[in-house]
Amino acid sequence: MASRTTLNARNLEALGTGPLAQLLMEVTTGNAAARRKLRLALAGAQSPAQAAREIARRLTSIANARGAIGWRKRKAAIDDLATQRRGIVAQVATSDPAEALALMWRFLSVATPVIDRCRGGEEAVIAVFRDACADLGTLVAAVRPDPEALRDAVFEALVDNRFGQCDGLVGVLAPALGDAGLLELHQRFDALCAQPAETPSDIAAWRRRRLARRALQDIADARGDVDGFVAQTAPEQRHVPATALGIARRLRAAGRTEAALAALDAVTDAAPPAEWQTARLEVLEALGRGEAAQAFRWACFERDLSADHLRAYLGKLPDFEDFEAEERAVALAMEHPDLGAAVRFFLDWRAPGRAAEVLIRRRDEIDGTDTEGLSRAAEALEPDQPGAATLALRAMIDAALRQGRSGQYRQAARHLATCAALAPRIDARTPIEDHDTHVARLRREHARKTGFWSRVEG
Repeated sequence: MASRTTLNARNLEALGTGPLAQLLMEVTTGNAAARRKLRLALAGAQSPAQAAREIARRLTSIANARGAIGWRKRKAAIDDLATQRRGIVAQVATSDPAEALALMWRFLSVATPVIDRCRGGEEAVIAVFRDACADLGTLVAAVRPDPEALRDAVFEALVDNRFGQCDGLVGVLAPALGDAGLLELHQRFDALCAQPAETPSDIAAWRRRRLARRALQDIADARGDVDGFVAQTAPEQRHVPATALGIARRLRAAGRTEAALAALDAVTDAAPPAEWQTARLEVLEALGRGEAAQAFRWACFERDLSADHLRAYLGKLPDFEDFEAEERAVALAMEHPDLGAAVRFFLDWRAPGRAAEVLIRRRDEIDGTDTEGLSRAAEALEPDQPGAATLALRAMIDAALRQGRSGQYRQAARHLATCAALAPRIDARTPIEDHDTHVARLRREHARKTGFWSRVEG
């Protein structure tokens, strides 16, 4: 059973309204965000109309603000926006959905000036406005506004969609817009896209066309028009893996698998991401091209040393052939130009002995700046491969000292302590410098890195 002094709602209610009100006044003094929440709560207690007026006033203040939103102010700004959005939904919409709908459109209109003021971390701010787009679907369904007014509101919001804050709005409102509404929006954005630029370097025209194309793609998605979506994709963008992947997924959903493969094969990236590789394999299998899929799996493995691709490749081979293929894969990984990729592969393949072997044999190629990969290798190899683990740790220490990265000195000192603990367990036949010699060399080469040595001695 919780103590009566534990901070929870029940214990606070026991204080009574008077003491609680006094405490709230004390703890919110100097806290503008908290006081705004209290004012909104008080307004909502009077009436939804009063809450609406309070929210409208706050949205005007937010729209007119000019100060930059850096990392120190970002959390408060997001909290403030979320408070206004929740107020519209919880305090206004329950009794006056039409007023709530008008407020939510107004809320969405402040997105551009707010995001313009951000100095990093815009994604979290944009997410609040995308939540508002989802709320609009519920409000529009409840209010059933005039179709023309709805089309105008959607058009204005998408014309202002500079930061993607309204992405998904068309899909949310498609049922309310209907075929006629979607067609009219398509025509309006098509006309906007066709407007000529005043000069060859007209940035405003370029931005207008970009926003129009994005809106036309959303409308095409809502109408199930794959060709319309593709038509609004710039030809040079169709060679980008993420764009090709989006096109291919839509084509597959429409049952056009051959066209999906052609879209994926338009990519010119020499090392496309894993998501694109997976999609291409799925398309090849769907087309019944098993041999081509196997050849592609092996090609992906050769380039990236992906353990997942190799497992899938081996799993589709006849009995006994998989053993020979695995040996060939191990030999390829041992000589792969990217040592870090080779180590990651052997760890993923659960072959720590091979990972240690390649680290020791190719120790001059270890990249000490790969802290994530080397930390993982060191942790995995410490129990049974202390020599290889030591090489990984030393590489990170040397890189931190050589580049003077003082922020890494504390971790480098810990790595050196780990090396000292591993030293007695290293086989004398392992061809690496002994611990004392290594430390002596570090003291000679980096004697002036006092920040590091103070942490070592500490």
